[in-house]
Amino acid sequence: MNPKPVSVDEPYACFDLLATLVAVVRPDGTCEFANTAVETLFNLPRRAVQGSNLLEWFTDTGRLVEALEEVSRNAFSSSRFDATIRRGPRTHDDLLPVHVIVSQTDDPQRLVIELIENAQQTRQDREERNLDQVHSIKELTRNLAHEIKNPLGGIRGAAQLLALELQPTDLWDELEEYTEVIIHEADRLQSLVDRLLAPHRRAQVVGDVNIHEICERVRSLVLAQYPRGLTLLRDYDISLPDFRGDREQLIQAVLNIVQNAAQALHERIAAGDAVIALRTRVARQVTIGKQRWRLALELHIEDNGPGVPEEIKDRIFFPLVSGRDGGSGLGLTLAQTIAQQHQGMIDCDSQPGRTDFRITLPLP
Repeated sequence: MNPKPVSVDEPYACFDLLATLVAVVRPDGTCEFANTAVETLFNLPRRAVQGSNLLEWFTDTGRLVEALEEVSRNAFSSSRFDATIRRGPRTHDDLLPVHVIVSQTDDPQRLVIELIENAQQTRQDREERNLDQVHSIKELTRNLAHEIKNPLGGIRGAAQLLALELQPTDLWDELEEYTEVIIHEADRLQSLVDRLLAPHRRAQVVGDVNIHEICERVRSLVLAQYPRGLTLLRDYDISLPDFRGDREQLIQAVLNIVQNAAQALHERIAAGDAVIALRTRVARQVTIGKQRWRLALELHIEDNGPGVPEEIKDRIFFPLVSGRDGGSGLGLTLAQTIAQQHQGMIDCDSQPGRTDFRITLPLP
């Protein structure tokens, strides 16, 4: 009986458990294996990475060529150096500083390259800190909203009674206008409080959810609102499975982010070159809120707008923080709350010309 042939991936399957980027290459840089961390970083399936040349990732290939040659001929068992890699093939894609380790294997024609993000630990610490801050702000907001509701109802009721007691005089019209202002502003504050409490009041209606159905629903709503000047691109990974969640809540979360992006693009919409891209990917071995998940989905909402103002980058998910005049500052707060109710999270990477909101949700 002939033995079952072994795939080149199988001897290196353990690399998928690592959070760092690992690739197995030949001495000329041709990639034979890439772990799931590489797939996640480059937003490419493994089959697209394998067979490509690793040299294409680096902004300066000289040091890597030298390290591959030295390690392959056993001049050194390993070589370390710092470098910069591209996140994609386009010239304007993000650059990522990494520490590179080139090591030998039992086969001199196969070398292991490990790429450690210099900013990886810093980013993880920032995400954990932001998550703790969001939890604290959420509790504060709920308590504050409940404290506001009772006196607000009293103010509105008193204004209504006062309006009923007014007698026709020369000042009647002016006094009635004052009471109407009080009632109107009380109703506006009540609406604000209701929006703050909305995700906590309504029980989740859990069912099977398809992320692409949610994206298509949001896409149709936004294009109806902006029929000209805005292009909404799709880049879907159709292999993503359904998951359990509240469909209407998730539509609201995605819609809030896409509408924020569209509002930030008002100048480009007027010029006719505004673009929002909806991109879905599978992520593996993901940590969300200090919990490790084997599989997760990532929905990237990317626009070509001016970017998030620098002074509020670290606070955009806090209530009442808005980078737009007249904005309530609640859209992103509610979106983050909904994501957390689904054991996920939202983060943002923004710079002028490119803003990427990433929604990460665990998969079964």
